[in-house]
Amino acid sequence: HRGASGYLPEHTLPAVTLAHAMGADYIEQDVILSKDDVPVVVHDISIESISDVAKRFPERKRADGRFYAVDFTLAELKQLRVTERFNPATGKAIYPNRFPIWQSAFAIPTLEEELQLIQGLNKTTGRSTGVYPEIKAPAWHRRQGKDISRIVLGVLARYGYRTRSDAFYLQCFDFDEVKRIRRELGFQGRMIQLIGANSDAESATDYDRMRTRQGLEEVAAVADGIGPATNQVVTGKREGKLQITDLVKNAHALGLEVHPYTFRADALPAYAASLEEQFSIFFLEAQVDGVFTDQADRGVAFLRAKFPATYPAK
Repeated sequence: HRGASGYLPEHTLPAVTLAHAMGADYIEQDVILSKDDVPVVVHDISIESISDVAKRFPERKRADGRFYAVDFTLAELKQLRVTERFNPATGKAIYPNRFPIWQSAFAIPTLEEELQLIQGLNKTTGRSTGVYPEIKAPAWHRRQGKDISRIVLGVLARYGYRTRSDAFYLQCFDFDEVKRIRRELGFQGRMIQLIGANSDAESATDYDRMRTRQGLEEVAAVADGIGPATNQVVTGKREGKLQITDLVKNAHALGLEVHPYTFRADALPAYAASLEEQFSIFFLEAQVDGVFTDQADRGVAFLRAKFPATYPAK
């Protein structure tokens, strides 16, 4: 999840390298666009919570007080110093026990730089780590005059990520865009429909409806799987018993894979005393197919211990 983001600042090339060394099967890239239409890897469309943009370019904030990557050229984005995620209002790290903020040197990478790095590491190590890009806020990008999906698909294709046999998944929260990518843009690779909460306003998609049988059937017509939030799979405990929804079972009945997000050792749900316990609940009881975790090393160790026949050491 965002590289080895539990140990190094998210989405930086060092975090990607560490995730690869830890044995992650896939490494995620959240993709947004620069002013000059270069796909860069940053989780949010604004960049004030992971960089020194407010200090370096104070006059470039919009009326809402935020600094948007789309207002900066790649050359300008490369001038920024990147750090562990923090609260811009307080200057405090979101996860205080992670990599110290403003220490060492990190930068915003382009999607091409990440793909080159992962493919290079695959060559030198003999591994086959895949990529898992997310197209962020396509409707918002379109309002800025940019077709992010078309641009990102072009970059992926140039690096050999085109079909379901290639080692990648493409994900997006916006169901209208998922349908467009498949039907209008002719995408042939594996695609995951992310499922958020309606209250988050992640897109115009009705995620409550999407989790119904009818909604999942519509997803299965264009996508290969779903990426729900963990609380949409396990809602907690009641009288000591885990409450597991029917979402995974219903998705599997339609041939959809299920890859929930996000598993963090430093942000555990109340029903799990450790990250390993949470992994056990999701893999062994809820029967998910994969997970996004900030601690890839612990995820890999869990799978190798519990499924040695199907998940051997590499």
